[in-house]
Amino acid sequence: MSPKTLPLLLLVVVVVVIAWPLAVQSAPPTCYSRMLTLSREIMADFQSLQASEPEDSCVRYLPRLYLDIHNYCVLAKLRDFVASPQCWKMAEVDTLKDRVRKLYTIMNSFCRRDLVFLSDDCSALEYPIPEATGPPDWQS
Repeated sequence: MSPKTLPLLLLVVVVVVIAWPLAVQSAPPTCYSRMLTLSREIMADFQSLQASEPEDSCVRYLPRLYLDIHNYCVLAKLRDFVASPQCWKMAEVDTLKDRVRKLYTIMNSFCRRDLVFLSDDCSALEYPIPEATGPPDWQS
């Protein structure tokens, strides 16, 4: 190896080391992952809004907001939430409704062909089954 090729080889190694992490993380989100992430963010924001507002606030009159993007009824649920007249002067609710409208648009327009509905049980969106946080303690 000649003394002139050593700096060139070192430069190539440095570029590869720097560029590799950027190349690995550059994949854009899919329609499905975007819908799933946005629905989880909306549900978390709605729960924190409910927790932070007083009990007599208009937030308690908003429609329930449990979102399962695999349930066909979620489209009607999103429309109902955006159209609800409650809290139309609260900035936090307006922001949440904008995000819900965005999710509806993504599901109904941009990602329509990517959606696969596994259910059309509308009552499951009203009374969701709580997720188990761990195995039942049946041995004690």
